[in-house]
Amino acid sequence: MILLTRIFAMIGLMCVTLFSYGMFLDIQAMDETEGGYEAPFVGVTGKTLDWEGMDITNTGVVQRGHVVNFIVNATTGMISLEILGIEFEARPLSQRAIVVHKPREAFINMGFNPRF
Repeated sequence: MILLTRIFAMIGLMCVTLFSYGMFLDIQAMDETEGGYEAPFVGVTGKTLDWEGMDITNTGVVQRGHVVNFIVNATTGMISLEILGIEFEARPLSQRAIVVHKPREAFINMGFNPRF
């Protein structure tokens, strides 16, 4: 019985570790820019978001990850997170994200009507 308990404990530990690592990779891949955190948001380095490379939905775009899907509503600018099929509204796009990543222009090119 002790051996069975240890086996299940190891399986559980491995699952939690892999889930945490996948979440870390997804969050790290969402925004690969650094700097420019204060207005006027200059001095930004790194790769900006590739809006056209994301999956297009009826309401916006989705960047699919290992564990977390980042959903951006193209009309309202609201960011939602989908974890294990459950969607959580997180927050609207920040002013830095609007200036640096230029989602408004990308959404207009995709045929959406952004109001943020």
